[in-house]
Amino acid sequence: EVQLVESGGGLVQPGGSLRLSCAASGFTFGSNAMRWVRQAPGKGPEWFSSISNSGTNTDYADSVKGRFTISRDNAKNTMYLQMNSLKPEDTAVYYCATYIWSSLLRGQGTQVTVSS
Repeated sequence: EVQLVESGGGLVQPGGSLRLSCAASGFTFGSNAMRWVRQAPGKGPEWFSSISNSGTNTDYADSVKGRFTISRDNAKNTMYLQMNSLKPEDTAVYYCATYIWSSLLRGQGTQVTVSS
């Protein structure tokens, strides 16, 4: 079965850190560029980070640049997101995603709540 499973979300205070994981299965993970997308309450999905299939190239939205770091371990079929200096506006459901034969595959998401 082709799937993505996110984990690592939770409640954190402003300024805190979290590390999200995205475990992939059912496809050749090392052949796929991957991305993180989030959706805040009442808002549409927001792309904020991508990583190439090899991990060499990364990209970030301005909203997270300098605070978040995307990475991957192709030997473990897993992608990561290190989130530092978290802000209340980072509160959202976080999804990992990729394209499989031109169709977007997305996980079930993990909730990140930044609040004091």
